[in-house]
Amino acid sequence: MTARTDGPLLLIAAGGTGGHMFPAQALAEAMIARGWRVKLSTDDRGARYAGNFPEAVVVERVASATFARGGLLARAAVPLRIGRGVLSAWRKMRADRPAVVVGFGGYPSIPALTAAGMLRLPRMIHEQNGVLGRVNRIFAPKVDRVACGIWPTDLPRGVSAVHTGNPVRQSVLDRAAAPYAMPDGPLEVLVIGGSQGAHVLSRVVPDAFGRLPRHMRERLRISHQARAEDADAVIRAYRDSAIAAEVRPFFEDVPERIAAAQLVISRSGASSVADITVIGRPSILIPFAAAAGDHQTANARGLVQGQAASIIPEAQLDAPTLIEHITAILNQPEAARRMAANALALGRPDATQRLVEVVEELRTS
Repeated sequence: MTARTDGPLLLIAAGGTGGHMFPAQALAEAMIARGWRVKLSTDDRGARYAGNFPEAVVVERVASATFARGGLLARAAVPLRIGRGVLSAWRKMRADRPAVVVGFGGYPSIPALTAAGMLRLPRMIHEQNGVLGRVNRIFAPKVDRVACGIWPTDLPRGVSAVHTGNPVRQSVLDRAAAPYAMPDGPLEVLVIGGSQGAHVLSRVVPDAFGRLPRHMRERLRISHQARAEDADAVIRAYRDSAIAAEVRPFFEDVPERIAAAQLVISRSGASSVADITVIGRPSILIPFAAAAGDHQTANARGLVQGQAASIIPEAQLDAPTLIEHITAILNQPEAARRMAANALALGRPDATQRLVEVVEELRTS
């Protein structure tokens, strides 16, 4: 599909991580289907993550930088580099005026959001996590709309927001509201930890399951996502405990495994929380302690308050504590079914459509 030359223009500004880029991509696809033109404003690093965007999306590279990386000289050059990016974005917007500008976070979104403010263009931000990232926190009091993927989200004083949810993949939508049951036979458990935070789960989770009574261990069918360097130890731990387990560094079919699971043990990244709630499964959430602003704890808060999940802070994670949480779910079928239903009630399978509605409302307001 080639870029359109007619129709209103949506300018999306996003950084280079998957957390920023996936919801940006979902919105781009939806708006193109509705007859909009779409441009993506990002820097060189962000452009490397734009390969899955529709071909019709025009990628505009602008200079940006962050104070979080580099030495003194690099940090001293940050204002100048951002300034060049703002000027470039301003010129591009003057030549082709967007109807709406949407920022998804990350420092590469700074130039476009700043230039849009200078031109008094309608602009909004979408925050994926339960705590605003640095850039979104700066712009939240200044933009026309704030959309949140997680609810509740910690917002600056005086800032209101709409809960759109975080867009999920089609493979997740295909399994939305999959029926939940606690069978008399095998119990499926999915363990997903993310690349950065998987080591502690690979150390504690097999130990906890290995301490369960034999009659429970014999029923378990565990899918455990472990880093390659941890895989041998994890496989050995499950084998020594006579637990059936599939251990891989990455599962291509996570939505299918969530839908098949009676229990999910996971970090509480924004995308994981979205997948778990859209499909509707009980979960034990272990927030990644090193996450910026402790946003993974904030991501888990709504599920815990809604009695859809239990939470174990990483500092308190050990085998005995995890066993208490596991047995509270797997040994109590009615409680587990209620948790699954509560998780489903918190899901936002229509998150992309909600984002679309905010954009179109902003255009006409």
